[in-house]
Amino acid sequence: MDEPVLVADRLTRRFGGLTANQDVNLVLEQGEVHALLGPNGAGKSTCVNLLSGELPPSAGRILLGGRDITGLDACRRSRAGIGRSFQRSNIFDAFTALENCRLAAQSRAPRPWRVFSDARSRRDLLERAHAAIEQVGLGGRADCVAGTLSHGEQRQLEIAMVLATGARVLLLDEPLAGMGPDESMQMVALLKTLRPTHAILLVEHDMDAVFELADTITVMVDGRVLESGSPERIRSSPEVRLAYLGQDIDDEPAPKAGVQLVAEGRDG
Repeated sequence: MDEPVLVADRLTRRFGGLTANQDVNLVLEQGEVHALLGPNGAGKSTCVNLLSGELPPSAGRILLGGRDITGLDACRRSRAGIGRSFQRSNIFDAFTALENCRLAAQSRAPRPWRVFSDARSRRDLLERAHAAIEQVGLGGRADCVAGTLSHGEQRQLEIAMVLATGARVLLLDEPLAGMGPDESMQMVALLKTLRPTHAILLVEHDMDAVFELADTITVMVDGRVLESGSPERIRSSPEVRLAYLGQDIDDEPAPKAGVQLVAEGRDG
């Protein structure tokens, strides 16, 4: 069998006397979407920050393609192929969409001694930027100032910037947050096109999108993994239902895939 792309092995993070993540195990495979769910305060965003290198773990380890990267910071993990998006769009508002992607591509090809050369003349960077823009469906908006794009387009642009770095692991923290139905459908369609060539970790509160996209779902509660498995297993799990709704699964029929199991919020 092929080596998993990214593995979290008993990942733990403590903040003083508070344990935000405790012995969290995750496996990300190329060609799959792994959704990370949980009520507010469950430790989801902490887990993403640990995987991306924004936070160092208190214990446990992280493997990328079998290589131990636990000691690498966020910059070195990004260069190794881990890309992430944030709960709020993280783009350069005053630059065009193309310039945002070119800068992202340029971060993988620094030339510190050529301070007087024009990076905009680098054909390879422009080609990579254009390819990323096209891949997310913003080809016709490449020359638009990023700050004038719609909310959904800005979220697409942020993913394009990640793609321009050549990332093979995508850590997406609530990519559908704040979107209307049409924008959400476009984002779901985009993530489906990215699935075959990437390993994707998806933190999301839109259950319709989660159950449409996810191959595997891990549910966290109080910093620990409560349940992990197929969408069908998670949907029928008495423990998950009890954690979300405060009632046993025998009390009433299990909710359909699209029922909002999680109270809306972003402080996971």
